[in-house]
Amino acid sequence: MTATDDADADRILEDITVVDLTTFVTGGFATLMLANQGAEVIKVERPELGDDNRHSGPPFVEPDPDYDGPGRTADENGESPYFWTINYDKLSVELNLKTDSGLAALYDLVEEADVVVENFRPGTAERLGVGYDDLRAVNEDLVYCSISAFGETGPWSSRPGYDLLVQGTSGIMSVTGPEDGDPVKVGLPQTDLITGMWAAFGIVGSLFRRELSGEGDRVEIGMHDAALPWLTKQAGKAFVGEEPTRMGTKDPVLAPYQTYPTADGYLNVGCANQKLWAELCEAIDRPDLIDDDRFATNPDRVDNMDALEAELSAVFRDRTTEEWVDLLADEHGLPVGPVYDVPKALDNEQTDARDVIREVDHPALGTVPVIEHPLNYEHAEAGFDGAPPLLGEDTEAILRELGYDDDDLATLRADGAIPGDD
Repeated sequence: MTATDDADADRILEDITVVDLTTFVTGGFATLMLANQGAEVIKVERPELGDDNRHSGPPFVEPDPDYDGPGRTADENGESPYFWTINYDKLSVELNLKTDSGLAALYDLVEEADVVVENFRPGTAERLGVGYDDLRAVNEDLVYCSISAFGETGPWSSRPGYDLLVQGTSGIMSVTGPEDGDPVKVGLPQTDLITGMWAAFGIVGSLFRRELSGEGDRVEIGMHDAALPWLTKQAGKAFVGEEPTRMGTKDPVLAPYQTYPTADGYLNVGCANQKLWAELCEAIDRPDLIDDDRFATNPDRVDNMDALEAELSAVFRDRTTEEWVDLLADEHGLPVGPVYDVPKALDNEQTDARDVIREVDHPALGTVPVIEHPLNYEHAEAGFDGAPPLLGEDTEAILRELGYDDDDLATLRADGAIPGDD
């Protein structure tokens, strides 16, 4: 089976088939990373409803009313652009796993697969008959990845969880936001994405181990666990008895390393060693700061961060962000940069030069934008070839590849295992 007719044969995971039983972001982002490296990812979705992420909006985009191909829009409002960003280059199969024939069809799919990913609450996969032992009996070489909010052990294991909750339990919110303000959620679904990256890493590691040993494996991961290693410098402070706190854009161990207001916006300044600090002072025509005892070393600057902020803010307010970037980054080679909004981040000369944002053809929407992943290889290809799928777009095609004929499909429809003909 191939996700697209023109898939590049040099992609690293080209011969890997992934059955994605997940919904929303954690598992979806993990399998998205695998798709980017050439794996064929088959989303198994609930009939009619599909992945919860299909209903994440507004915004929604109306499909072409004249489209009459396979698949359909799951939400009455249209297609969710958020869904696109987690599901490029995947296939969609609708299967009702609560029917015997639907479960049997999944087993047929798994028999030909390399990887299965699920993010049910612990115990649910086993109740549905799609747990690790169930599917390993079908395919003993399988790499099976289970994702949950808090993992399968411990007193929180049965709790439901979303990114917001895990940003809270992981300590991330306690160190995010203004110094004197309330805890703040990071504006991205950060712990979902962190978990997805860990899961993809674990899956690829297990596939490599399978090449060496011939054995499949199970990868089990909790979102809470996945977020904790990312605390790094904040954890370092806690390990020696200090309590990390919210600092706005300041950094707990480096200065100057924060955002400063300019005449028309904001400027990020990250002069994280003594040489850069001295060069910054010279470039902004404040050499006196080099000899100021309050700012003599990085520990001094961290101890006197408020005074340092006052000195530098007064300077940076005198020019626009673009003027400071031209002077400090381009002319002096210092680590400073603008603070862009999201549209500007997606559309600027650097993003364009790296070809990060592309478009792919979509059967019902014309084209959709694609955010490419950042891995560039010397001897392999990576990237997305296909659009995010409509709900059930590939159900019949994939089942026929598994050997199902017209009578088999009719039986599945009669059993409620797949949707009936529209």
